[in-house]
Amino acid sequence: MILEFTKMHGLGNDFVVFDAIHQKIDLTPERLRHIANRHFGVGCDQILLIEAARMIDTDFHYRIFNADGGEVEQCGNGARCFARYIRDRGLTEKDVIEVGTRAGKITLYLEDDGNVRVNMGLPELEPAKIPFIADQMAHSYTIEAGGEKLLLGAVSMGNPHAVIKVPDVNTAQVERIGPLLERHPRFPQRVNVGFMQVCSPQQIRLRVFERGTGETLSCGTGACAAVVSGRIQGMLDAAVEVRLAGGVLRIEWQGRGHPVWMSGPATRVYEGSIDI
Repeated sequence: MILEFTKMHGLGNDFVVFDAIHQKIDLTPERLRHIANRHFGVGCDQILLIEAARMIDTDFHYRIFNADGGEVEQCGNGARCFARYIRDRGLTEKDVIEVGTRAGKITLYLEDDGNVRVNMGLPELEPAKIPFIADQMAHSYTIEAGGEKLLLGAVSMGNPHAVIKVPDVNTAQVERIGPLLERHPRFPQRVNVGFMQVCSPQQIRLRVFERGTGETLSCGTGACAAVVSGRIQGMLDAAVEVRLAGGVLRIEWQGRGHPVWMSGPATRVYEGSIDI
């Protein structure tokens, strides 16, 4: 099976994107892992599928698979690449695109400067809906991992996130704590782990260990979750610049009852084909 694909990235968070509308695609977990392998496949953090709309009042459907072959609910950097892809490929002429995902509907806005602005929807803070095991909802939680107690925020942006405040992201123990929390029993569907350094109420630095992938250069939903967590704890303003290893995202959240907005670039790297 030979499949055409496009390699893209959002601030270094890289994707292999397949048009599943105009070509038949059958990707088993083994095939997905092969595509994502940086030595024997194309190499990427996630694989994205563009499909015909499934939900009422949407233009397309969007599926996301991590490098380990598992399907996930949402990916903010991938959403921006999705928007850029369908415009560049002539699949739509719209500047405002409604897209169905496993986590629900999102709205993508193509801006004049080439960036893509995304309405990421309402953040979920209720533990059972994240999902996260806790007696009641709180601004932060204490959790035991690796023989120590950690204080973290828990947020779902369509996918689950734990957010830990650190004094310096450069010295954060991402590779040790990330895997411990990713599969912690209090997160039944595993979790993405963000390490947030608050530089000012308008700026943070962030590193994210993504479930099924490991640390990535950028994570859009992780940036949203970090701002939500920091804001409900009184550390951040409504508009925040999030500085990641791959670049800068701008996140806005007015508070409970309001959606999270994310703005940033999406870049096409090259077109190719792979025989799987």
